[in-house]
Amino acid sequence: MSEPITAAAARALLPAVLEVVDAASGIALPYFRRGEQTTARVWSKAGGSPVTEADVEVDAFLKVRLSELVPQAGWLSEETRDDPDRLSRDTVWIVDPIDGTRAFLSGNPDWSIAVALLSGGEPVLGIVAAPALGRVYAAAAGGGAYCDAARIHAFTRVELAGARVTGPKPMIERLARSADGLETIPRVPSLALRIVRVAEGLIDVGLVSTDSRDWDLAGADLILREAGGVLCDLSGEAARYNRPRPIHGELAAMPATLVGPVLAALA
Repeated sequence: MSEPITAAAARALLPAVLEVVDAASGIALPYFRRGEQTTARVWSKAGGSPVTEADVEVDAFLKVRLSELVPQAGWLSEETRDDPDRLSRDTVWIVDPIDGTRAFLSGNPDWSIAVALLSGGEPVLGIVAAPALGRVYAAAAGGGAYCDAARIHAFTRVELAGARVTGPKPMIERLARSADGLETIPRVPSLALRIVRVAEGLIDVGLVSTDSRDWDLAGADLILREAGGVLCDLSGEAARYNRPRPIHGELAAMPATLVGPVLAALA
């Protein structure tokens, strides 16, 4: 077992990780063309989902640089073959080098680079960078949530009626059966961005369909928690990370004040 990372250590580590993610953004951005197809080479993974050379380059860069910062940490990434050794580690890096690859390759700026550090199965550091938008969301356990230098907070709505909602259409339709006047926000391709926009109060409810992965969620989850929000399954259980199969069922992200109404509406 590797040594745990304390909350204080995670807060001290955050500036160095931000520097690494900023450098990773500099690798990805030259391949992105707003409103046009990427200049990167594109191929399909098993199952048909796309991957670009930018995904692979950013992943390789992050693995080297983040492993230098916390050498004892395991590694879980969308673009790296899973190593079961991570299950024996108390600390684990969880990375999505480009979350929202389809958005990235089609010129939609709503893609992100998502990084989390787990200790004891819980995220203690999280960063979600949106390079094409010039925004970086970050949190370390107990230190609050930030977008760039500004502190962010989830919007403290107490009624579901009139809430701003985004996510898969079938889940929004289920929610709408129990709530009047929902404002549907266009679906955010990057799950990490979908969640941090709840954290900064731009969205009230972010819905996530089944089959999301740890790398989509872990960094954004911590940012949302530190902003006063909750990411949980439809029974109210918090997401659990670094399991043998890092796959999740339906989830909802929302301010703590909306947990009861949202879960009741989706039941």
